[in-house]
Amino acid sequence: MSSFSIAGAIFVLVITSVLGNVNAQLSSTFYSTTCPNVTSIVRGVVEQAQQNDIRIGAKLIRVHFHDCFVNGCDGSIMLDNADGIDSEKDAAIASQILVSENGGPTWEVQLGRRDSRTANRAGTTAIPGFNESLDQLSQKFRDAGLDSTDLVALSGAHTFGRARCSTFVHRLYNFSGTGNPDPTIEAGYLETLRQTCPQNGNGDTLNDLDQSTRDAFDNNYFTNLQNNRGLLQTDQVLFSTSGDTVAIVNRFANSQSDFFDSFGQSMINMGNIGVLTGTNGEIRTNCRRVN
Repeated sequence: MSSFSIAGAIFVLVITSVLGNVNAQLSSTFYSTTCPNVTSIVRGVVEQAQQNDIRIGAKLIRVHFHDCFVNGCDGSIMLDNADGIDSEKDAAIASQILVSENGGPTWEVQLGRRDSRTANRAGTTAIPGFNESLDQLSQKFRDAGLDSTDLVALSGAHTFGRARCSTFVHRLYNFSGTGNPDPTIEAGYLETLRQTCPQNGNGDTLNDLDQSTRDAFDNNYFTNLQNNRGLLQTDQVLFSTSGDTVAIVNRFANSQSDFFDSFGQSMINMGNIGVLTGTNGEIRTNCRRVN
Protein backbone atom coordinates (compact mmCIF):
# COMPACT_ATOMS: atom_id res chain seq x y z
CA MET A 1 0.00 0.00 0.00
CA SER A 2 1.56 3.31 -1.05
CA SER A 3 1.75 6.42 1.08
CA PHE A 4 -0.65 8.15 -1.29
CA SER A 5 -3.30 5.43 -1.05
CA ILE A 6 -3.05 5.42 2.75
CA ALA A 7 -3.33 9.18 2.91
CA GLY A 8 -6.26 8.93 0.52
CA ALA A 9 -8.01 6.45 2.77
CA ILE A 10 -7.46 8.77 5.73
CA PHE A 11 -8.81 11.77 3.80
CA VAL A 12 -11.94 9.79 2.87
CA LEU A 13 -12.50 8.82 6.51
CA VAL A 14 -12.13 12.42 7.62
CA ILE A 15 -14.14 13.96 4.77
CA THR A 16 -17.19 11.84 5.52
CA SER A 17 -17.17 13.03 9.12
CA VAL A 18 -17.03 16.83 8.79
CA LEU A 19 -19.82 17.84 6.41
CA GLY A 20 -21.71 20.72 7.95
CA ASN A 21 -18.79 21.82 10.14
CA VAL A 22 -18.13 24.79 7.87
CA ASN A 23 -17.31 27.61 10.25
CA ALA A 24 -15.01 25.83 12.71
CA GLN A 25 -11.33 26.74 13.13
CA LEU A 26 -8.37 24.45 13.75
CA SER A 27 -8.61 22.52 16.98
CA SER A 28 -7.39 19.21 18.39
CA THR A 29 -11.07 18.48 19.24
CA PHE A 30 -12.45 19.44 15.82
CA TYR A 31 -14.04 16.01 15.25
CA SER A 32 -15.10 15.30 18.83
CA THR A 33 -18.82 15.54 17.93
CA THR A 34 -18.99 14.63 14.24
CA CYS A 35 -16.47 11.77 14.37
CA PRO A 36 -15.25 11.10 17.93
CA ASN A 37 -13.41 7.93 16.87
CA VAL A 38 -11.41 9.53 14.05
CA THR A 39 -8.03 8.93 15.71
CA SER A 40 -8.72 5.26 16.36
CA ILE A 41 -10.04 4.84 12.80
CA VAL A 42 -6.90 6.36 11.34
CA ARG A 43 -4.74 4.37 13.75
CA GLY A 44 -6.29 1.14 12.48
CA VAL A 45 -5.54 2.08 8.87
CA VAL A 46 -1.91 3.05 9.44
CA GLU A 47 -1.11 0.18 11.80
CA GLN A 48 -2.29 -2.25 9.16
CA ALA A 49 -0.24 -0.44 6.55
CA GLN A 50 2.87 -0.54 8.73
CA GLN A 51 2.63 -4.32 8.92
CA ASN A 52 3.08 -4.38 5.15
CA ASP A 53 5.68 -1.60 4.93
CA ILE A 54 7.96 -0.74 7.86
CA ARG A 55 8.97 2.47 6.03
CA ILE A 56 5.43 3.87 5.94
CA GLY A 57 6.02 6.20 8.91
CA ALA A 58 8.86 8.00 7.18
CA LYS A 59 6.92 8.07 3.91
CA LEU A 60 3.83 9.67 5.44
CA ILE A 61 5.84 12.32 7.26
CA ARG A 62 7.48 13.12 3.91
CA VAL A 63 4.06 13.43 2.22
CA HIS A 64 2.87 15.74 5.00
CA PHE A 65 6.08 17.79 4.69
CA HIS A 66 5.73 18.12 0.91
CA ASP A 67 2.09 19.16 1.16
CA CYS A 68 2.75 21.86 3.75
CA PHE A 69 5.73 23.44 1.96
CA VAL A 70 3.74 23.99 -1.26
CA ASN A 71 0.91 26.50 -0.74
CA GLY A 72 0.39 25.33 2.84
CA CYS A 73 -1.17 22.24 4.41
CA ASP A 74 -4.17 21.97 2.09
CA GLY A 75 -4.13 18.45 0.65
CA SER A 76 -3.04 19.79 -2.75
CA ILE A 77 -0.44 17.02 -3.05
CA MET A 78 -3.29 14.52 -3.37
CA LEU A 79 -4.76 16.03 -6.53
CA ASP A 80 -4.41 14.28 -9.89
CA ASN A 81 -3.76 16.21 -13.09
CA ALA A 82 -6.94 17.77 -14.48
CA ASP A 83 -8.08 20.91 -16.31
CA GLY A 84 -6.30 23.81 -14.62
CA ILE A 85 -4.45 21.52 -12.19
CA ASP A 86 -0.78 20.63 -12.60
CA SER A 87 -0.33 17.96 -9.97
CA GLU A 88 2.36 18.25 -7.30
CA LYS A 89 2.81 14.48 -7.43
CA ASP A 90 4.55 14.53 -11.21
CA ALA A 91 -2.19 14.38 6.52
CA ALA A 92 -1.20 14.95 9.67
CA ILE A 93 -2.98 12.48 11.99
CA ALA A 94 -1.20 9.55 10.38
CA SER A 95 2.21 11.18 10.92
CA GLN A 96 1.58 11.64 14.64
CA ILE A 97 0.36 8.08 15.12
CA LEU A 98 3.26 6.47 13.28
CA VAL A 99 5.89 8.57 15.08
CA SER A 100 4.36 7.52 18.39
CA GLU A 101 4.10 3.88 17.30
CA ASN A 102 7.86 3.83 16.59
CA GLY A 103 8.89 5.13 19.99
CA GLY A 104 8.64 8.86 19.30
CA PRO A 105 6.62 11.65 20.89
CA THR A 106 2.95 12.39 20.64
CA TRP A 107 1.35 15.81 20.20
CA GLU A 108 -2.09 17.32 19.77
CA VAL A 109 -2.71 17.46 16.04
CA GLN A 110 -4.71 20.54 15.06
CA LEU A 111 -7.63 19.43 12.89
CA GLY A 112 -10.19 21.09 10.65
CA ARG A 113 -8.26 22.03 7.50
CA ARG A 114 -10.10 22.48 4.23
CA ASP A 115 -8.79 21.09 0.96
CA SER A 116 -7.44 23.34 -1.78
CA ARG A 117 -9.18 23.67 -5.14
CA THR A 118 -5.89 23.69 -7.03
CA ALA A 119 -2.32 22.39 -6.98
CA ASN A 120 0.95 24.17 -7.67
CA ARG A 121 3.57 22.01 -9.34
CA ALA A 122 5.89 24.98 -9.83
CA GLY A 123 5.69 25.60 -6.09
CA THR A 124 7.52 22.37 -5.35
CA THR A 125 10.75 24.37 -5.65
CA ALA A 126 9.94 25.51 -2.09
CA ILE A 127 10.61 21.97 -0.85
CA PRO A 128 14.17 21.58 0.49
CA GLY A 129 16.34 19.40 -1.76
CA PHE A 130 18.79 16.71 -0.70
CA ASN A 131 21.90 18.58 -1.91
CA GLU A 132 21.28 22.09 -0.61
CA SER A 133 23.46 24.20 1.65
CA LEU A 134 22.51 25.28 5.15
CA ASP A 135 21.82 28.80 3.88
CA GLN A 136 19.43 27.45 1.26
CA LEU A 137 17.65 25.22 3.75
CA SER A 138 17.35 27.99 6.32
CA GLN A 139 15.92 30.40 3.75
CA LYS A 140 13.23 27.93 2.65
CA PHE A 141 12.22 27.37 6.25
CA ARG A 142 12.12 31.12 6.91
CA ASP A 143 9.97 31.58 3.82
CA ALA A 144 7.53 29.11 5.36
CA GLY A 145 7.55 30.98 8.68
CA LEU A 146 9.72 28.39 10.44
CA ASP A 147 12.98 28.93 12.32
CA SER A 148 16.25 27.07 12.93
CA THR A 149 14.78 24.97 15.74
CA ASP A 150 12.03 23.84 13.38
CA LEU A 151 14.63 23.04 10.72
CA VAL A 152 16.73 20.86 13.02
CA ALA A 153 13.80 19.24 14.81
CA LEU A 154 11.94 18.33 11.62
CA SER A 155 15.17 17.04 10.06
CA GLY A 156 15.19 14.65 13.01
CA ALA A 157 12.42 12.73 11.23
CA HIS A 158 15.36 11.12 9.42
CA THR A 159 15.84 9.07 12.58
CA PHE A 160 13.97 6.42 10.63
CA GLY A 161 13.41 5.67 6.96
CA ARG A 162 15.62 5.02 3.95
CA ALA A 163 17.24 7.05 1.15
CA ARG A 164 18.31 6.03 -2.34
CA CYS A 165 21.96 6.05 -3.35
CA SER A 166 21.11 8.66 -5.97
CA THR A 167 20.36 11.20 -3.24
CA PHE A 168 23.83 11.14 -1.68
CA VAL A 169 26.23 9.39 -4.08
CA HIS A 170 27.66 12.78 -5.09
CA ARG A 171 29.09 12.98 -1.57
CA LEU A 172 31.02 9.72 -1.99
CA TYR A 173 33.08 10.30 -5.11
CA ASN A 174 32.84 13.79 -6.59
CA PHE A 175 31.60 16.28 -4.07
CA SER A 176 31.04 19.74 -5.57
CA GLY A 177 33.02 18.72 -8.66
CA THR A 178 36.25 18.19 -6.70
CA GLY A 179 36.74 14.55 -7.67
CA ASN A 180 36.97 13.78 -3.95
CA PRO A 181 34.42 12.73 -1.32
CA ASP A 182 32.68 15.15 0.99
CA PRO A 183 35.30 15.85 3.68
CA THR A 184 32.64 15.90 6.39
CA ILE A 185 31.92 12.14 6.02
CA GLU A 186 33.66 9.98 8.63
CA ALA A 187 36.16 7.67 6.89
CA GLY A 188 34.69 4.36 8.06
CA TYR A 189 31.18 5.45 7.16
CA LEU A 190 32.38 6.57 3.74
CA GLU A 191 33.76 3.11 2.98
CA THR A 192 30.55 1.46 4.16
CA LEU A 193 28.47 3.68 1.89
CA ARG A 194 30.79 3.11 -1.06
CA GLN A 195 30.25 -0.64 -0.71
CA THR A 196 26.49 -0.17 -0.85
CA CYS A 197 26.61 2.55 -3.51
CA PRO A 198 29.50 1.90 -5.92
CA GLN A 199 30.34 4.55 -8.48
CA ASN A 200 27.92 4.26 -11.44
CA GLY A 201 25.96 1.64 -9.47
CA ASN A 202 22.21 1.25 -8.95
CA GLY A 203 20.92 4.62 -7.81
CA ASP A 204 17.74 3.06 -6.40
CA THR A 205 19.53 0.99 -3.74
CA LEU A 206 18.16 1.95 -0.32
CA ASN A 207 20.26 2.90 2.70
CA ASP A 208 19.26 3.53 6.30
CA LEU A 209 19.04 7.21 7.19
CA ASP A 210 20.00 6.24 10.74
CA GLN A 211 22.34 3.26 10.63
CA SER A 212 22.29 2.80 14.42
CA THR A 213 18.53 2.36 15.05
CA ARG A 214 17.05 2.16 11.58
CA ASP A 215 13.35 1.83 12.48
CA ALA A 216 13.15 3.53 15.87
CA PHE A 217 12.20 7.15 16.43
CA ASP A 218 14.90 8.43 18.79
CA ASN A 219 17.64 11.07 19.01
CA ASN A 220 20.45 8.90 17.59
CA TYR A 221 20.15 10.88 14.35
CA PHE A 222 21.80 13.82 16.12
CA THR A 223 24.57 11.69 17.61
CA ASN A 224 25.28 10.47 14.09
CA LEU A 225 25.68 14.08 12.94
CA GLN A 226 28.13 14.76 15.77
CA ASN A 227 30.15 11.77 14.53
CA ASN A 228 30.04 12.93 10.88
CA ARG A 229 27.77 10.04 9.96
CA GLY A 230 24.81 11.94 8.54
CA LEU A 231 23.62 10.28 5.33
CA LEU A 232 22.28 13.19 3.28
CA GLN A 233 24.14 16.41 2.64
CA THR A 234 21.21 18.29 4.17
CA ASP A 235 21.58 16.21 7.32
CA GLN A 236 25.30 16.75 7.90
CA VAL A 237 25.31 20.48 7.11
CA LEU A 238 23.22 21.04 10.23
CA PHE A 239 26.31 20.20 12.30
CA SER A 240 29.27 20.68 9.96
CA THR A 241 28.40 24.23 8.85
CA SER A 242 28.94 27.13 11.25
CA GLY A 243 25.69 28.61 12.47
CA ASP A 244 23.01 28.35 15.12
CA THR A 245 21.98 24.83 14.07
CA VAL A 246 25.16 23.31 15.61
CA ALA A 247 24.06 24.16 19.15
CA ILE A 248 20.57 22.82 18.46
CA VAL A 249 22.00 19.51 17.18
CA ASN A 250 24.10 19.25 20.33
CA ARG A 251 21.07 20.02 22.49
CA PHE A 252 18.95 17.31 20.89
CA ALA A 253 21.83 14.80 20.96
CA ASN A 254 22.15 15.38 24.70
CA SER A 255 18.43 15.22 25.48
CA GLN A 256 15.95 12.98 23.71
CA SER A 257 13.09 14.53 25.67
CA ASP A 258 14.12 17.99 24.44
CA PHE A 259 14.11 16.68 20.85
CA PHE A 260 10.72 15.03 21.29
CA ASP A 261 9.16 18.19 22.75
CA SER A 262 10.59 20.34 19.96
CA PHE A 263 9.64 17.88 17.24
CA GLY A 264 6.01 17.83 18.35
CA GLN A 265 5.85 21.62 18.45
CA SER A 266 7.57 21.93 15.07
CA MET A 267 5.10 19.48 13.52
CA ILE A 268 2.30 21.70 14.81
CA ASN A 269 4.09 24.78 13.46
CA MET A 270 4.49 23.17 10.05
CA GLY A 271 0.87 22.03 10.09
CA ASN A 272 -0.21 25.65 10.48
CA ILE A 273 1.38 26.82 7.22
CA GLY A 274 -1.19 28.33 4.87
CA VAL A 275 -4.18 26.63 6.47
CA LEU A 276 -7.61 26.89 4.83
CA THR A 277 -10.55 26.95 7.24
CA GLY A 278 -14.18 27.96 7.30
CA THR A 279 -15.47 28.88 3.85
CA ASN A 280 -12.00 28.87 2.28
CA GLY A 281 -11.21 25.82 0.20
CA GLU A 282 -13.58 22.87 0.21
CA ILE A 283 -14.17 19.39 1.59
CA ARG A 284 -13.49 17.09 -1.33
CA THR A 285 -15.82 14.17 -1.82
CA ASN A 286 -12.99 12.50 -3.79
CA CYS A 287 -9.64 13.42 -2.26
CA ARG A 288 -7.88 13.19 -5.64
CA ARG A 289 -10.20 15.61 -7.44
CA VAL A 290 -11.84 18.97 -6.77
CA ASN A 291 -15.59 18.87 -6.34
